[in-house]
Amino acid sequence: MVTGAGPRIVADETRCVGAGQCVLTAPDLFDQSEDEGTVLVLDDRPGEDVLEAVREAVHICPSGALSLREPRELREPREPRDS
Repeated sequence: MVTGAGPRIVADETRCVGAGQCVLTAPDLFDQSEDEGTVLVLDDRPGEDVLEAVREAVHICPSGALSLREPRELREPREPRDS
């Protein structure tokens, strides 16, 4: 697995219900804590080779606890506001 500088996986452990769908979809990137059963992100900067599995895990998460955030340098520059 190649770690990339692309999107970052963000997990909200307070929203996680411990369904484990992320672990089943991408076991190299996700695990569950032994105490709470909530999501653990093993690599928050996945390589291009696993992005499709990450997107699937984000999509099927029943609680919406997972998201992908683009790095700032990939975002569109904001237009200056008129005063």
